[in-house]
Amino acid sequence: MALVIEQCQVAPPPGSASELRLPLTYFDVQWLSFHRMRRIHFYKLPISKTSLIRSIIPSLINSLSLALKHCIPLAGYVVCPLNSYGYPELRYVTGDSVFVTFCETDMDFNFLVGNHPRNAKDFYHLVPQLAEPKHAPGVQLAPVLAIQVTLFPNHGISIDFTHHHVVGDGRSLAGFTKSWALLNRFGGNEQFLADESPYYDRSIVKDPYGIGMSILDEMKKKKLEMCDIVTPPDDKVRATFIVVRKDIEKLKNLILSRRPSLTHVTSFTVTCAYVWTCLIKSEAAIGEKIDENGMEFFMCAADCRTRLDPPLPPTFFGNCIMPYIGKTRHADLVGKEGFTIAVELIGETIKKKMKDEEWILKGDWYFKDYSTLDENRALSVAGSPNFDLYAVDFGWGRPEKLEFISIDGDTGISMSLSKSKDSDEDLEVGLSLPKTRINAFAAIFTHGLSFM
Repeated sequence: MALVIEQCQVAPPPGSASELRLPLTYFDVQWLSFHRMRRIHFYKLPISKTSLIRSIIPSLINSLSLALKHCIPLAGYVVCPLNSYGYPELRYVTGDSVFVTFCETDMDFNFLVGNHPRNAKDFYHLVPQLAEPKHAPGVQLAPVLAIQVTLFPNHGISIDFTHHHVVGDGRSLAGFTKSWALLNRFGGNEQFLADESPYYDRSIVKDPYGIGMSILDEMKKKKLEMCDIVTPPDDKVRATFIVVRKDIEKLKNLILSRRPSLTHVTSFTVTCAYVWTCLIKSEAAIGEKIDENGMEFFMCAADCRTRLDPPLPPTFFGNCIMPYIGKTRHADLVGKEGFTIAVELIGETIKKKMKDEEWILKGDWYFKDYSTLDENRALSVAGSPNFDLYAVDFGWGRPEKLEFISIDGDTGISMSLSKSKDSDEDLEVGLSLPKTRINAFAAIFTHGLSFM
């Protein structure tokens, strides 16, 4: 359990923008009904409750306030009209703020930050829940960010984020997290932030086919759930698997020896393909009966900032990612050529879609690709090594562990992917599965790498 020490609302400091209104782009609208994103950073920091209250809490509140000045949509709300004609937007006005909770727990810090299987539901004591939406004339306002800081006395602390995906993608939220950490590390000195401020202008995102409204119309056919519903899984454990650089190179060499003409053989493609095929094989290992002719799906998101015309600035704050979806028969992935087929499928899907601007602008990714997706037979990827979240230093050193709580979803399987804590050349994969399934996966995963 986590016992509350203090709760507060943290707003941008006086002198910040008094108001900011951002209409949702079609990149944003697709996330309106998506589950909330949850992520935990664990830090080794052997301090007492007294030290937390006297020094850590005031410093974190001050630096968070300054960080919100630079990422002001996070202090506001997503505003959804209650009638069928309005269009949602992000809105901040003076007085809006982020709800922050400071807690302490007697949970075992060293156990939680391990790579071995741990009960997934235990982590939910550490993640905050977004406040209930508010009602104003004609609209509903849902907060987009909540933060919880949890003390493990004399061992460490965790900083825990819950955010609504509609406010921004992983690149945007990683930028905010790094800004907050830098401000805390350097005592609120803003000169240590990057020179380029977040870019908010939505007019640069063209929607010539009106797919933003089309997606919204589709969503309105179902009930848009604006409440943050938290359902800890009872039957899952979380485990982390490290793919070291040596093994990544072996996987690449294996593929190129079999398919020398392939051009999109990257650390991402071979790692995801290997995890995918090990997951597929682990089903049979625990006695699951699957239709060999049934379809299996792989889904990842790609940053499109540089792929639009004109390209968006790297500092564009919001969503600018598209889903890349590949599919193949179950039998293809469990056979001897399963890994090769998976690499080729993932690589060719990325290669084809990354240059197809019409596919983006016409919304085929939503209205065609999504319509064929069976989420129960899909592996999706959360996070990215490009975000380098292990570099987020609040002044206490690098995180001891990252946990992407959002991969606990009850449809399909999600894997988190990040740079490893100990080496930028290694990759860290997180999974949340029933215990028998994750044990079977671990055995297949380790056996396959050892025999390459």
